[in-house]
Amino acid sequence: MSAPVSLNPEALRLETVVKAYGATLALGGASLSVRSGEVHALLGENGAGKSTTVKLLSGLVRPSLGSIRIFGEPVQLARPKDAHALGVQTAFQEISLVRDLTVAENMLLPEAPVNAGGLLRRRHALARVAEHLERLGLGDIDPRAEIGLLDLPQRQKIEIARAVFRQPRILLLDEPTSALAGADIDWLEGLVAGLKAGGVTTIFISHRMVEVRRFCDRLTVLRNGKDVGTAEVADISDDALVRMIIGRSLDATFPPRPPRRPPAPGAMPVLSGEGLATAGRLADASFALWPGEILGVAGLQGMGQQDLFHACFGLAALTGGTLRVDGEPVTLASPADAIRPNIGISLVPEERKTEGLFLKRDGRFNVSLPILGRFSRAGLIDRRAEGVAVARVLDSVEIDPRALYTDAGAFSGGNQQKIAIAKWLLTGGRVLLMFDPTRGIDVGTKHQLYVLMRDFAAAGGAVLFYSTEITELVNLADRVLVMYGGAVVDEIDGTALDEERVMRAALGGAVRPAGGRRVA
Repeated sequence: MSAPVSLNPEALRLETVVKAYGATLALGGASLSVRSGEVHALLGENGAGKSTTVKLLSGLVRPSLGSIRIFGEPVQLARPKDAHALGVQTAFQEISLVRDLTVAENMLLPEAPVNAGGLLRRRHALARVAEHLERLGLGDIDPRAEIGLLDLPQRQKIEIARAVFRQPRILLLDEPTSALAGADIDWLEGLVAGLKAGGVTTIFISHRMVEVRRFCDRLTVLRNGKDVGTAEVADISDDALVRMIIGRSLDATFPPRPPRRPPAPGAMPVLSGEGLATAGRLADASFALWPGEILGVAGLQGMGQQDLFHACFGLAALTGGTLRVDGEPVTLASPADAIRPNIGISLVPEERKTEGLFLKRDGRFNVSLPILGRFSRAGLIDRRAEGVAVARVLDSVEIDPRALYTDAGAFSGGNQQKIAIAKWLLTGGRVLLMFDPTRGIDVGTKHQLYVLMRDFAAAGGAVLFYSTEITELVNLADRVLVMYGGAVVDEIDGTALDEERVMRAALGGAVRPAGGRRVA
């Protein structure tokens, strides 16, 4: 994991870089200086210009104006091959691995070892990849495994491992912890520290201040396409950093939790499960979700939480247990069953770009799709009524009106997530399943989503909410269910919620099953 150490104290410099897409200015004169061998954080709200900066340095786009220097030399990065030749490698948040190829095949792209006849030296290739994975502490991943069959955290680690495999001098890590939690973040911390010791310069793009403080030496903040400040990580407070990022103080990150009310006599949970099991990792989960509450779900990777959410949305068949809506047993054979008006269950999935949106279609198409039939008259779509309804719900989640006619892929990750949520708000459903909805989203947009969730519950809706960030669960949920080994092993009321208890249960420290009872 070593790299040549440059005599130039500056590994990278962007000088007053401008990048325009037609009338849209993604970068408006941004500058960035990164010292050789340091871990440098690049922070900012969604849409601040971070992704554009990564694309510029990766050779995916070219600047409209301004200059880029790498180890003191002016460079033109017209294509990814130019960046690779200069030792710049990127691990992308929106994973660039080919799902139908194996781990080894992805690792070796675009140049695999071949013999004199041009044929792939398959055994040699597998051995190289297996050795690399073992060296990085990923020896449990089979290099022959197909990428599409791995879960998201494993794919994220392979994305990072592939960039390291190419022996970078400068490594760009684009939201590397957004799909990771617990031991996986510890793994990444060790990896970054090892690369730093070998002289590699790392640019760390993140929204998670905890990881920035753990991993990084200095930071630069972008806002509205411009740099607004650089600081030593150890010298800046969280409050000052938030003000730099969003241009104002964020006095209350989480909306206040309302006082708990016991259910009315004879009331039933809007959604509940008894002994739920699937063919996957869900073994024995029981819960009760009541109108007006946010029910949190905590658990380390692979403890059955994803199967639980999928089962509640008709994406995973139950092999055991009973799912109930308003106290009545239901069978959800598909998402179409879940979103029926008498059921009213919606899912904001883990991967918004591949599971939640059509990125090459506009907001009108994405938001109205689940209930398009409601705007149909005699086989024709009433486009005016559709547009009015979609515009109204987009406004309610604070998205620019141009989302109505602009492809979803043109928006930042945070605004894409708002479009995905707006889609389900338009259906008028009663239950919102939200699986790690703030992954890869800036602090300001996170606050907007927290308020949206709390307002949804206050209006009588119910939210089942999984997050990899325990802080979110502790500060936002009314109760938290903790999963371990495919079962719900603890239920913690809001008055007793703290991060230590949640983590202890998530590590297997609690053994009592939770009965799904609402604690008043």
